[in-house]
Amino acid sequence: MNVKEIPSYIVDLGRKYGATDIAAKLIESQKVMIRFSNNEVTISKIFHEATIEIFVMVEKHRAATSINTLSIKNIERNVKTLIRVAKMTTPADVYAPLPKGPFSYDPRLLKAPEVPLDPETLSSYVERAINSALESGAKRAAGTLSAFKSEISIATSGEVYASQEKAGLELSIRAFISDVATGHFLSIAGKPEDFNPEEAGRVAGEIARAADNPVPGEPGKYMTLLGPMVFADIVNQVGILSSAFLVDAGQSFLVDKIGEKISSEKFTLVDDPTLAGSIGARAFDDEGVPTRRNIIVENGVLKTYLHNSITAKKFGKETTGNAGIIVPTPWNLIVEPGGKSFEELSAQIDDGIYVTNDWYLRYQNYRTGDFSTLPRDGIFRIRRGEIVSSFRELRISDNMLRILQNIVDLGRSRVWIKWWEVEIPSLVPHALISEVNFTKPLI
Repeated sequence: MNVKEIPSYIVDLGRKYGATDIAAKLIESQKVMIRFSNNEVTISKIFHEATIEIFVMVEKHRAATSINTLSIKNIERNVKTLIRVAKMTTPADVYAPLPKGPFSYDPRLLKAPEVPLDPETLSSYVERAINSALESGAKRAAGTLSAFKSEISIATSGEVYASQEKAGLELSIRAFISDVATGHFLSIAGKPEDFNPEEAGRVAGEIARAADNPVPGEPGKYMTLLGPMVFADIVNQVGILSSAFLVDAGQSFLVDKIGEKISSEKFTLVDDPTLAGSIGARAFDDEGVPTRRNIIVENGVLKTYLHNSITAKKFGKETTGNAGIIVPTPWNLIVEPGGKSFEELSAQIDDGIYVTNDWYLRYQNYRTGDFSTLPRDGIFRIRRGEIVSSFRELRISDNMLRILQNIVDLGRSRVWIKWWEVEIPSLVPHALISEVNFTKPLI
C-alpha cells in the first residue's frame, strides 16, 4: 500500500469496526538540523519521519492515538484497540459528527515554497549568522538551524480527503560575551527570501555586548519594554488559552470574557493561517475544515474562542477552523503593529526595564492568569530613554490580564518568533507595558 493511502485505509477500518466517526492524519517530514557552538558547526542530522494520528468517536465516547510504525498489522491492531478503548471512556457532554465534506481549499496554501535541505546551503546560513554576531561584538555563538519540508494528509468519515505541503527555516542563535552576558535572537521563515540569518546574529550580538558586566536587579514595579521574544510568549498564552476546550475546562484566564475588554485598546490579536508562504500557514484543520482568519482580540475586546466542531456545538457556535480534534489550537498568531520605533518606545521610559528574552513561563493559577517567568540574556535598566546598565537575577511575577491591560504602546516593526518557549509562530512587535512586577528568583 502506498503510504499516502493509509489515512483512507484507516477510515475504512474504523467504520468496519464500529466507529461512528474517525479521522486519520498522516504527517510525512524531512528535516535537517544543524547545531553549532563556539562558532563552529558541531552536529548535522537528517531526519525522515512518518506519523499517523487517529481520532475515533463511538457516539459520545472518544479516544485518540499516534502511530509511528506504519505496517498494516500494527495499524489494524491500533484501530481495533482504539475503538475498544473509546467504548470504555466516559461519554462526553455532547456528540457532534465530524464535519461533512468535501471542502474547497485555497490552492495557495496547499503548496509550500521550496526550502533548501542540503547541508552546504544550511551551513552557509549558520556561518553568516555567526559572523554577524561576532561583528556585533560577541566573542562566541551557539545555536541551532532547522530546515524542514512536510506533507499533511487527512481522511475522515465526513468524506474529507486532503493534503498540503509545509516548509520552513528556523534559526536560533545565542551570542556570548561571558557566561553572564548573553544575547539571543531568531530568524523564522516559510520561504528563503524571508530568512535573514545575518539579522538574527546581529541582534543577538548587540544584546550580548550591551549586557556585559550585569549587576543584580532590584525587585519592584517598573515600566517595562518587552522585546518580541518575550511579548511572543505572552501572545502565545492568549492564543493558546483562547481554545474553547481549555476555557470549558476552566484552565484559562479568558473564561466568561467574550465581549469584555481584556487588554489595552492598543492590542489586536489575529489567528491567520491563510497567509500563504508564512511558516504557520494551514489550508485545513484536523477535521478537514478550511482554515480562516479569526480575530481573537480586537482593540482590547475578546471577540471569539477558537473552536472545533465539538466545542462549537457545546458553545452554540460554529467551528472556527482550529481543530485540534480534542483541543482547538491557533495556527499563526499576528499582532497588529503600533506606530512607534524602538527609540520612541524607549523614550517614554523615565526609569524602567527592557527585557529581551524569557523562559520557563509557569502559572500559579491558570484561571486567574497569575504567572511567573525568568528573564534571560539581556535585561537592561533604562533611565530617561537610554540604557544605562545591565541587570541579572530578576523574575517577572505578575498577572496576564494585568500585563495586557497595561500595554501603553506597540512598535511598528514586527518579527516572526518561534522556538521552544513559543510554540505557535507569532508575528509581534516590541510592547511597552506601564507596570510589570519584578521579584527575586528562587534559589
